[in-house]
Amino acid sequence: MEKQQVQSRTLFGMLITLGVVYGDIGTSPLYVMNAIINDAGTLQHATPDYVIGCVSLIFWTLMLITTIKYVLIALRADNHHEGGIFALYALVRHRAKWLIIVALIGGAALLADGTLTPAVTVTSAVEGLRGIPGMTSFSQYPWLVPLTVTGILVVLFMIQGFGTAMIGRSFGPMMLLWFTGIGVLGAVNIAQAPGILKAFSPIYAIQVLFSPTNKMGIFILGSVFLATTGAEALYSDMGHVGKANIDATWPFVYLTLILNYLGQGAWIIQHYQDAAYRNTTNLNPFYEMIPAELRVAAIVIATLAAIIASQALITGSYTLVDEAIGLKFLPRMVIKHPSQVRSQIYIGTINWLLCAVTLTIVWLFQTSAHMEAAYGLAITITMLMTTILLTQWVLTKGHRGLALTLGIGFGTLETIFFAASLTKFIHGGYLTLGLTLLIFLVMVAWYFGNLRRLRYNQDEELVSLLDYRQQLIQLSHDDGIPLFATNLVYLAKVDKQYRLKRTILYSILDKRPKRAKVYWFITINETNQPYDCNYTVDMLGTRNIVEVQLNLGFKKSQHVTIYLREIVTHLIANRIIDPQHPHFGTEKNSQVGDFKFVVQNQQIMDLASYPAMRQLDRFLIGGRVLLQDITPSPAIWYGLEFSDVLEETIPLFTIPATDITLTNQAVRHQMRPPKTSKPRKKKLTKKS
Repeated sequence: MEKQQVQSRTLFGMLITLGVVYGDIGTSPLYVMNAIINDAGTLQHATPDYVIGCVSLIFWTLMLITTIKYVLIALRADNHHEGGIFALYALVRHRAKWLIIVALIGGAALLADGTLTPAVTVTSAVEGLRGIPGMTSFSQYPWLVPLTVTGILVVLFMIQGFGTAMIGRSFGPMMLLWFTGIGVLGAVNIAQAPGILKAFSPIYAIQVLFSPTNKMGIFILGSVFLATTGAEALYSDMGHVGKANIDATWPFVYLTLILNYLGQGAWIIQHYQDAAYRNTTNLNPFYEMIPAELRVAAIVIATLAAIIASQALITGSYTLVDEAIGLKFLPRMVIKHPSQVRSQIYIGTINWLLCAVTLTIVWLFQTSAHMEAAYGLAITITMLMTTILLTQWVLTKGHRGLALTLGIGFGTLETIFFAASLTKFIHGGYLTLGLTLLIFLVMVAWYFGNLRRLRYNQDEELVSLLDYRQQLIQLSHDDGIPLFATNLVYLAKVDKQYRLKRTILYSILDKRPKRAKVYWFITINETNQPYDCNYTVDMLGTRNIVEVQLNLGFKKSQHVTIYLREIVTHLIANRIIDPQHPHFGTEKNSQVGDFKFVVQNQQIMDLASYPAMRQLDRFLIGGRVLLQDITPSPAIWYGLEFSDVLEETIPLFTIPATDITLTNQAVRHQMRPPKTSKPRKKKLTKKS
């Protein structure tokens, strides 16, 4: 499935969109009405007014947040066809520095809350087995459901590293079957209690919030919000399928979802007073309204839909982390492309962290009812952050009135949802908020730790490359020094004034001089455009010193070896540098010589040795260095694991650390007059 095949509005693209985008929001009927019944207590308390009001709340929540905010507004805020909170931030970050905090909070919350999605969807689907005759073991032994869910999820996470392109092709048809089935199922049940159609009126949605039948009051919105938790995925996955296909498919998805919610509501109205149900708790109307002879098939399809939703969440997490790495919000990680699909990536670290957290949630909460009580809290934070960034984007278009309406309207609405969801904190929401805080602190330490490091170090460690041209030229032509490499490559940040870190030139000139025919200084710049891939070359008036500015989009691979050989070949072909004619090699008539890459790893001594440094700066810089030590080295990140690489350890700061106490002590000793031999003799004479 190549990206360009699905960007335009086609039947194929629309089918793929059903499988890629709507897994999370499409499986919400498995657990939303179940959560609403649990809020009422038992089924007998789910009166018609209560049910109609709750379904009305679901309808208008999907209309306002998903349809208007995301489909009609957010999809227009595309960053060269890419969407998501980080892509949106890249569009507006020039407006204010504080927006980075908004993006970091939103991204952290999205990653954290996503760990509950596979757990709650697959568990909700598997729990349907409890109501099937002959499956009594699932009711007698509560641990069977989490065990089954664990098996499904472990297999799902294990296959990620092999690529899921083949599986992905079946997602679209399967989700088409799912949406069609839940829509038809809902429509059939609506006929049994057509009074449920009153839910289209917003009056019933407002009334239920203040009705005595609603024991939760405004906090019922915490359960209602579960219906729209997948809305953020519509925006995040825009780059995979194109907004045209989302625009075309959302009306169908919205229709089938509402039909199913109406059908579940109609079933509840029909049966809430039945003796067999009235005192029942933890009842899932989604399965109850399915005819007994179709229930096994429905559970199988529901489980497959839940797996698809989980798969979409997992791959979406890879994409989100990849974008965060490109924007320098997260440490570098090993990113693989397990298939021929351009947009499909695999990050092993994230995969197994997700697996561990998700399985922990499954065994910690055991049932979908307990998971629902914790689900959705963190995602309200992401939606609030997206609203702030969207408001800034609308302002860049000059629409002040629309920006004000968007900011106040959706900001107020989502703040209410957030407040209503706070009740989830004690029921497990603390877990996702804790994960949000942890991910946020990692991002803050990595990004701001680097800024603080530069603040203390920049002026002292930067030198001009122009000042060392003659030394590099002389060294290159000095036959008395053994040739270190034909092409000596440093991944160095060179600014517009040709300044770079002193440690790089120290490595070439001071530590056993490294003679090379050509010295390469490559700067990698991440751009706002996702798939930028271009470069500029400055020879500094020489034929053997090459300064390269490599501009890559935040979704492009940063494997330097992919681009460097092409650049060298181009320069030789245009006679900008001399042909290198290696004496040995498997390629005949090759004009490109060998490459030696030098990678510098920073180490730091005790930060307490820098007394002028603020405590916050010590925390940020120390956090970044710690993360740097436990994440892949630059050699691996830049795709150099199979290249000739020299890794050098350098100090983080070029200013030497000092100890004021030691200095003062030394000064006090020097101020004391030295004792001469003459007075000592006098004392001895007196004693004698």
